Amino acid sequence: MQLIKPLLLNVDIHKTVQFLFLQYQWSPEQISFRLKHEKNPIQISYATIYRGIYRGFLEEGKLSPGQRGVARKLRHKGKTRHKNGCIETRGKISHHISERPEQANQRERIGDWEADTVAGVTGKACLVTLVDRKSRYLLCEKVAKKDSISVKQAIIHMLKDSRAKTITPDRGKEFSRHEEISKALNDVQFYFPEPHQPWQRGTNENTNGLLREYFPKKQD
Repeated sequence: MQLIKPLLLNVDIHKTVQFLFLQYQWSPEQISFRLKHEKNPIQISYATIYRGIYRGFLEEGKLSPGQRGVARKLRHKGKTRHKNGCIETRGKISHHISERPEQANQRERIGDWEADTVAGVTGKACLVTLVDRKSRYLLCEKVAKKDSISVKQAIIHMLKDSRAKTITPDRGKEFSRHEEISKALNDVQFYFPEPHQPWQRGTNENTNGLLREYFPKKQD
């Protein structure tokens, strides 16, 4: 909270972020990176913007009980992140994102990937996406079903000829075969983010949102 209040209660920062988010429908990543790229005197991280959205700092008025507010404008539409999901069938999560090499955190090299899936019709086909943290280069493969075997095969196929250094996936059960993927890709290390923290995989979250504009959720 100490990081959010000074920034998003600043009138200029608040007006700029709110305008770009609500009027241009830019994601927190796009806002942060654009301000940095343009060397704008207003600088704010996308993680701070996400937290501000979830905590109501960008609301235009008072919310009624049950309203999602501006969070509904996020790429994932502000849907509730389930906090009591079943994880017992998932492989052992041995490396937390806090252990990820600093070179990967700072986007200093090629080969540090973020992984996720973009769902089609529930229970059917989906896209498996991999985004390189430094170059923002996207690899994408369609699979017939969103399950751990299909996702494993897609990731191995997409990265088999690359020199992948790290993979930071979503915590979904479709990535439960991460140990098998690691063995198939020269022991590439997986690093898992905290639950319900989309900004820890901001590059992939944003790219998936852009993909969704071309591949609506009800489209196979």
